[in-house]
Amino acid sequence: MPKTTDIKIKSVTTYFLPVQTRIPYRFGTEQLDSVTCVRVRIDVEDQRGNTACGWGETPLSAPWAWPSPHLTYAIRETAMKNFCLKIGRAWADINTTGHPIEIGHTFQENILPNLLSAFNTEQQNTTGDMPRLSALVCTSAYDLALHDAYGMLHNIDTYDTYNADFMNADLSHYLDPAEDISDNFSGHYPENYLIRPRPNRLPAWHAVGGNDLLDDSERTGDEPDDGYPVVLPDWIQRDGITCLKIKLTGQEPGWDYDRIVRIGQIGIEHNAMWLCTDFNCTVREVDYVNDILDRLLTDHPRIYQMILYVEQPFAYELSDNPLHVHSISARKPLFMDESAHDWRVICLGRQLGWTGVALKTCKTQTGALLSLCWARAHGMTLMVQDLTNPMLAQIPHALLTAHAGTVMGFETNAMQFYPDASLPEAAVHPGVYRRQNGHIDIATVKGPGFGYKHDLIDRILPEPADQQSAIS
Repeated sequence: MPKTTDIKIKSVTTYFLPVQTRIPYRFGTEQLDSVTCVRVRIDVEDQRGNTACGWGETPLSAPWAWPSPHLTYAIRETAMKNFCLKIGRAWADINTTGHPIEIGHTFQENILPNLLSAFNTEQQNTTGDMPRLSALVCTSAYDLALHDAYGMLHNIDTYDTYNADFMNADLSHYLDPAEDISDNFSGHYPENYLIRPRPNRLPAWHAVGGNDLLDDSERTGDEPDDGYPVVLPDWIQRDGITCLKIKLTGQEPGWDYDRIVRIGQIGIEHNAMWLCTDFNCTVREVDYVNDILDRLLTDHPRIYQMILYVEQPFAYELSDNPLHVHSISARKPLFMDESAHDWRVICLGRQLGWTGVALKTCKTQTGALLSLCWARAHGMTLMVQDLTNPMLAQIPHALLTAHAGTVMGFETNAMQFYPDASLPEAAVHPGVYRRQNGHIDIATVKGPGFGYKHDLIDRILPEPADQQSAIS
């Protein structure tokens, strides 16, 4: 039976906010020099006629969501912006009422695949097929805005709504267990898998991009003189960093090995404790990773010990690339990132030997929560990873971390690559946008909704994107 708290969408507004990096961010075979963030406002109404609005934001990171050696960054980003406008119209037209998880799930299962198929047919001669991952990134801001609006309408923290008091169906409506698990999620809701009360101080991982300078000897004189650190030791010392995420090529084993060793040695010298190796889907053979790990264990055992987990070495469409990876996860925990589109793919990954899931709000709040619940019910460990989230995008990203119970904090690197982009938001939530003593502090982030305090943020938005016109 529907609840009086159920909502329906009244209107959707889309904004595009361009952001320029202070230094390039290289990962895998791609490089990020700028990004457009899609910011969304959704107005909703409940069964009694009460109304409220919510906000969501996501960087349209085409190099991460749509890697391609053939299409320019501009072509991919333009296609993603155009797809956002189509998504916005579809969200505005959706007739489903209910809790945001119910509406978001309906959109992803029944509407988004058809939108993507039609869009790819239209774009076939110019871009080829947009990947499913890009489609999830595009829709995530709309999904986030819906979750925020729901909390705002009911004057409650959105994370306090993931239970039977507000949801019409339990998790068995959305999730199926693996064959070796008897629990079918009946009577369980997301709140059963969330950390409550949440912590306010979260360990922060620093991303070491492929172009990032490791010491002063690598300076060329072209580095930005903007008051922010440039070389890795200065970042570690300024922010008290203890966790370093290393971006690798996945195609040059010698370079990757040497990079891990150098960063590990710098970390040891400056009291860092943990490393993560991230190949960003570029590795083709299991032995590529195993050989690097085995060499580290023999020649640099302390650095090997510092590696907390290995992240996403292989192509993210697991059904097309079903590699058995048990030999890697026998050495180190192995986390899905780009692959983890939803709980079904995570189920396949678990069968293939993956042991953990890196959650991202850029794949929708709805999807992240359902994936979290499935993974935790099946004994998989969790992380929350960045999409270089600035401005509003940083807040749900941090909140997901606080409620997920990750193995060690979360990755947060927007303060490295475009720190000034978030100055208006940082004036309201200073601890969220500055890493201190290796942590960020989200104590200022309190409901209702996601606790943005949007009305207090002094940011002038551009004109709303024309939802009837294509972007050229």
